[in-house]
Amino acid sequence: MADATSLLSLLGGYLIVIVLPLLALYLVYLILSRAFHEMGFSSLEAIVIVFVSFLLGSGLADGVAGITFSNITLFTYDTYWLVGVNVGGALIPLALSIYLVIKNRLRVALVLVGIVFIAAITYLVTYPDPSQGIVAEFPYWLIPVLGASLLSAVFSKGIERKAAPFAYAIGTLGVLLGADVLHLFGLLSFPVHSATNAVIGGASVFDMVFITGVLAVFLDSIFLYQRKRRGSSNTDE
Repeated sequence: MADATSLLSLLGGYLIVIVLPLLALYLVYLILSRAFHEMGFSSLEAIVIVFVSFLLGSGLADGVAGITFSNITLFTYDTYWLVGVNVGGALIPLALSIYLVIKNRLRVALVLVGIVFIAAITYLVTYPDPSQGIVAEFPYWLIPVLGASLLSAVFSKGIERKAAPFAYAIGTLGVLLGADVLHLFGLLSFPVHSATNAVIGGASVFDMVFITGVLAVFLDSIFLYQRKRRGSSNTDE
């Protein structure tokens, strides 16, 4: 009996170790596919965008043909600071945002208002740390996500199909401006005595820039779904 119990405990432990990561990956897949679907991309296109962002941003593709794909150095500051930009964590989200604004003919004035609003919130909940870069602690990094989602729901009322692209654009660009750009020289003010990177979007697909845009769209889809349900309920009554 004791051996059987030990065996069951061992099997249970293996199942937890195997199943939980798979469930987590599946949840991430559902969030990403839902978010990118709301922005007008297919599941395959979403997978390609995320995979390319991770591949180019993580450094896995660095060295191919002697080219560095991840962190592109822009300039040096005070001898040791190397200021750069990450392809997966900044350039690809930036390009996606511009593409969505143009494709969906979003009103530039509203987009700019949204970016400034999210940038202000982001600036307040982030701070520079010479050992980690620009940091936002949990749960404060969720505030720009909620702000972008709610703002897009308000600004896109009556034209729901534009809500997701609007949420992604203002969430991504707002965080990029409020965290990485506005805090950059605060980070560079710290003295360092060896070569140190200050990379915009440096955490690739795990960066706040990338995550905020995706989660804002995901939450936005939930808000709009609830709004449609309430609307249909009122119609039925």
